Amino acid sequence: MNFFWRIHDTDHDLTTRGMVMGIVNVTPDSFSDGGRFLDTGRAVEHALKLVAEGADILDIGGESTRPGAEPVEGAEELRRVLPVIRAVRSATKTLISIDTMKAAVARAALDAGADIINDVTGLRGDPAMSRVASACDAGLVIMHMIGTPRTMQQQAQYADVVQDVQHYFENRLRALEREGISPARVVLDPGFGFGKTLDHNVALMRALPKLANAGRPLLVGVSRKSMIAKLVGSDEINDRDWPTVALTAHARALGARLVRVHDVKPNVQAMRMTEAIKE
Repeated sequence: MNFFWRIHDTDHDLTTRGMVMGIVNVTPDSFSDGGRFLDTGRAVEHALKLVAEGADILDIGGESTRPGAEPVEGAEELRRVLPVIRAVRSATKTLISIDTMKAAVARAALDAGADIINDVTGLRGDPAMSRVASACDAGLVIMHMIGTPRTMQQQAQYADVVQDVQHYFENRLRALEREGISPARVVLDPGFGFGKTLDHNVALMRALPKLANAGRPLLVGVSRKSMIAKLVGSDEINDRDWPTVALTAHARALGARLVRVHDVKPNVQAMRMTEAIKE
């Protein structure tokens, strides 16, 4: 099966070469690097470092979506991300993703030079988000999540998490198409850690071949997440980097086409090596 992702009328071929999305958290409270890149200059410097390390996409966000995170006002989110997006856009042609749940932030980010909307609510959290998406030609990341970042871990109950995520993908693609949004613009994200227990996350990882058959490219975001800490028996953030690389190689081997990571270079290397063997 061939996989293409349409962004601004350009079809990016992910059939044999996947993409690595580098994380740029312009936040004071993200679980892994909160506060490190809240300053615009440091955020831009970090983003360009990720580009130099091989990032295909820069995912810039101004509101933490870690479990229990408090919401951020739209004006504050815009204050954090817009200067970074504008500066990065002027310095590189690398694709920029805006990680936001708010339609106004997505629209302003696109105007500032972003190419992709990455919405953890799957365009469901803000009633205006689907209108923003249908009015533009940006790429879209549609993620599965139960509840909100503040409440999601209290609602992590499924009869069958794999089946529920599969049905969610099918229903969202149909709903978006009814709103005039082409499936060709969509990448699907199972939402590891978003309203899921460790067992749910492991079940989804094992089921990646099934999820990858939804007809759209699959994005996996497990970088430095608590599921890794639980499995390796360490709460140290630095102990989560190499397990993340292992999961990148494993996910790519099982059919994922994109990974979202903090540490770009080793994950790019893991993806390229896996593809060389796989293809």
